[in-house]
Amino acid sequence: MLLKTVLFLALVAQVLVLENGLLRKPPMGWLAWERFRCNTDCNEDPKNCISERLFMEMADRLAQDGWRDLGYEYLNIDDCWIGGRDAKGDLVPDPKRFPNGMAFLADYAHSLGLKLGIYEDMGNFTCMGYPGTTLDKVVQDAQTFAKWKVDMLKLDGCFSTPEERAEGYPKMAAALNATGRPIAFSCSWPAYEGGLPPKVNYTLLADICNLWRNYDDIQDSWRSVLSILDWFVTHQDILQPVAGPGHWNDPDVLLIGNFGLSFEQARAQMALWTVLAAPLFMSTDLRTISAQNMDILQNPLMIKINQDPLGIQGRRILKEKSHIEVYVRPLASEASAIVFFSRRTDVPYPYRTSLARLNFTSSKVYEAQNVYTGDIISGLQDKTNFTLIINPSGVVMWYLYPIRKLGTPQQ
Repeated sequence: MLLKTVLFLALVAQVLVLENGLLRKPPMGWLAWERFRCNTDCNEDPKNCISERLFMEMADRLAQDGWRDLGYEYLNIDDCWIGGRDAKGDLVPDPKRFPNGMAFLADYAHSLGLKLGIYEDMGNFTCMGYPGTTLDKVVQDAQTFAKWKVDMLKLDGCFSTPEERAEGYPKMAAALNATGRPIAFSCSWPAYEGGLPPKVNYTLLADICNLWRNYDDIQDSWRSVLSILDWFVTHQDILQPVAGPGHWNDPDVLLIGNFGLSFEQARAQMALWTVLAAPLFMSTDLRTISAQNMDILQNPLMIKINQDPLGIQGRRILKEKSHIEVYVRPLASEASAIVFFSRRTDVPYPYRTSLARLNFTSSKVYEAQNVYTGDIISGLQDKTNFTLIINPSGVVMWYLYPIRKLGTPQQ
């Protein structure tokens, strides 16, 4: 009896743990949904419909315009690609919009040094009404994705019960493992359970998923960005400790390059998502994106901070009466990222503070590099007062690091 119990527990552990070793840093790439939604009318709008052509053109841009080389490696399909199931019950893409099939698209992405992500739903239907992955189809669909050489699966939660999700998400993690192909697993499970304990067990989730959507879909507006930020900050004591290498909170995609954010707001979203150790998935038209927006998304120091090997999610540490907020993220080699964020909507604000007020109380001497301008401030100590001009709905972001004495090796 004891042996049977041990074997059962070992089996349960194997089912619950996603042993893929993937996403040790937040994933970066491109995702179709926010910008292109469920546009399936390729007759009227052939350039922007969800199709093989769209993903191949975005793959070309990722490879040729510097994105891939900076780390934006995932090309992620979202809803509305499915054509149905064949006589064997296998998923098939829409034959008119994806005439060469998904294995072809995966091969195309791989030939450019990219990875392909795909979408399904843990339920009877996807959110837009296409065939979902019911419990009896989990293993079959995982095998199909592996056969196509897919590199990431986003599994949504529409048209399912809490009981089906509780069984289905761990089952899919085990099924992906069993294929032998490394497939990163993006779960929407917590978003459908309210995002918080006790309905969401983040300890369990970290053993099942590589990243997870906690909250509502982002919309192309500053109001939407702030609503997501507010929710993450309100619950940061719960959310911040559960993120780390291989398992990330996902506040949803970057809107930069679309229509809803001003220049200052676009820079703010990039900085705030980076300090939150969020996945950096763009959802914009890379064929027409402006140079100004490319500069925001391709900022090498910003990406370095986002991809920091410690993988610690940042926190808001100050909320001032002046409507200035300060966020800090610890980084490797005793460095930190600091975001000074203005919620003001009137005029640029001169914010005066010191490192001591930001909880830096050591005797070290620091340098701060402005992430967007590149300017360096040297000789900062804990009680050194400084003043920053922060634009309305904007940020100043610092990469702060201790100055090493000559002859002292870098850690």
